[in-house]
Amino acid sequence: TLDRSSAASDVYKRQPMLTVLGQVLPEAIGIALSPFPIIGLILMLLSKNARKNSLMFMFGWLAGLTIVAFVVVALVNAGRIVAGESTSQTGVLWGKLLLGIALLFLAFRNWKKRPKAGEQPEMPKWMTTIDAVQPSRALILGVLLSGVNPKNLLLNVAAAGTIAAATLTTTETALVTIVFILISSITIIGPVLYVQIAGERAEKGLDELKVWLLQHNAAIMAVLLLVIGVKLIGDGLGLF
Repeated sequence: TLDRSSAASDVYKRQPMLTVLGQVLPEAIGIALSPFPIIGLILMLLSKNARKNSLMFMFGWLAGLTIVAFVVVALVNAGRIVAGESTSQTGVLWGKLLLGIALLFLAFRNWKKRPKAGEQPEMPKWMTTIDAVQPSRALILGVLLSGVNPKNLLLNVAAAGTIAAATLTTTETALVTIVFILISSITIIGPVLYVQIAGERAEKGLDELKVWLLQHNAAIMAVLLLVIGVKLIGDGLGLF
């Protein structure tokens, strides 16, 4: 037990902000490259009330990621106070090991669901109602796809746990978390700003991107989840 606590302390001793940001960059990229939220946003951007709905979706997406990340950071810090530094950091390593296994399961499931050659991929039911969505529903949809979606939730929890366990100052923790959220949201913020500036000229490129993402969604997610899952399991193995 003492050796494991020492290992956890060595892994999560005080680190520079850029080092911690580098550690959570894979999780941020994994969230950013979520095909279905991007496809949903594109459908929203091609609908009648595109500008207002897409902005509300973006705000909801940011809110979902922010709430989950800061709750996890607060819980890890509370655990550090109650259980002590070594116990808290050991708990984070166990959490990363379990999250890594869960991501490998999701990777396998996504790979099995990928469309066969010549097969038309099926769109989720919620995408069929995007054209008629109201701003309030677009906001809720953004929150659900970023904060409640199982894959994004697991990646967000893993990253927030890493940030909290790095024992940064309160200001540094907030800054790294905010940068992580912004990187995780670049594929949502980018298209929204693009349409706000380019208007109707953006439609063709967005439509082509939608078709490509829909066709390759399962394969993209399987590879991403496999890579990040292996990384988290490797981090968690520092326990042994």
